[in-house]
Amino acid sequence: MSITLERKTALIKEHARAKGDTGSPEVQVAILSERINNLTEHFKTHKKDNHSRRGLLMLISTRRRLLDYLKDRDAGRYQAIIEKLGLRK
Repeated sequence: MSITLERKTALIKEHARAKGDTGSPEVQVAILSERINNLTEHFKTHKKDNHSRRGLLMLISTRRRLLDYLKDRDAGRYQAIIEKLGLRK
């Protein structure tokens, strides 16, 4: 359910805006998206795990707030991260 350290560092390198950047909204959204995808796979086999489902909903709302912030500040960066992660259909 959680992501490995190697996967997390790969996500940070892929989405960082500058060297050593770990806190930009793009990096945070990428990490949250990975965790959300892992939990979604978990729920395919554990349908009644409601405690983890609450955590999933909190992750989704956090990602939504970060995306709203990014959309307000810089629409270009918002559009780029949406396309890169494939979040919108």
